[in-house]
Amino acid sequence: MKISRSDFFKLTGAGIALSAIPTPLKAMTSEAPMPSELTLGMASYTLRNFGVPDVIDACKRLDLKQISLKSFHLPYEASPEVLKNIIKRFKDEGINVYGGGVIYMRSEDEVNKMFDYAVAAGIGMIIGVPNHELLPLVEKKVKATGVKLAIHNHGPEDKVYPSVHVVAEKIKNLDKNIGFCIDVGHVFRNKENPATMITKYKDRLFDIHIKDIDEAILEGKPQEVGRGKMDIKAIILALKKINYKGTVAFEYEKDGNDPFLGLAESVGFIRGIQRGL
Repeated sequence: MKISRSDFFKLTGAGIALSAIPTPLKAMTSEAPMPSELTLGMASYTLRNFGVPDVIDACKRLDLKQISLKSFHLPYEASPEVLKNIIKRFKDEGINVYGGGVIYMRSEDEVNKMFDYAVAAGIGMIIGVPNHELLPLVEKKVKATGVKLAIHNHGPEDKVYPSVHVVAEKIKNLDKNIGFCIDVGHVFRNKENPATMITKYKDRLFDIHIKDIDEAILEGKPQEVGRGKMDIKAIILALKKINYKGTVAFEYEKDGNDPFLGLAESVGFIRGIQRGL
């Protein structure tokens, strides 16, 4: 079902026509947010085709108080003043910008620029993909700036970090403020168990990108959370078991031009699981 942004916000804001919305969505209106031990948030890539006002509105409607911003919403080329003003717009609405990314770093110049960008914006973590040969410089920047780096795994087609295991091997001797952003969807496309990865690499797990995928194959496609074939409950249980204190960030990649209903369903599904535990 296709729904416009304005209709989506009418539904979530006014709470009308709830009987027509799938059951998990009833838990995600801003009037009655479900209590949650895990901190839910969003990776702003989800709303890559929308502006900052729409991102803020969606976070408020879905009661998501943590966000990592992609360059669509926090531009690399912006001045420090502009960057701080963007962060302030979120803060004024009760939303914490905990990180920036996913940020690719393929040269020394890009490493320097991206850490300068994070410092100028006042964000404490980069969710990033630095080339392997740049990791010694990245470590120096992490130590010098206090900005953490959460390395984001991609799928089997990726040449840099195709799995969480590759990330682990590359960072094992580096500063402990270099850790993981585990994207559970890409883990699943690798035919690996996301819950196992979460448990194995818990000590340096800084961020989670939550999503669902239709098949555990290279060509697996994103779905609304709960409609794919991933064991979402096992992921949530693993995060609770390790007492995960970071953000579980929705990276809803389906329906780039019309993501609002699918995002809402995904948030509601996770809240429904937590309520049942």
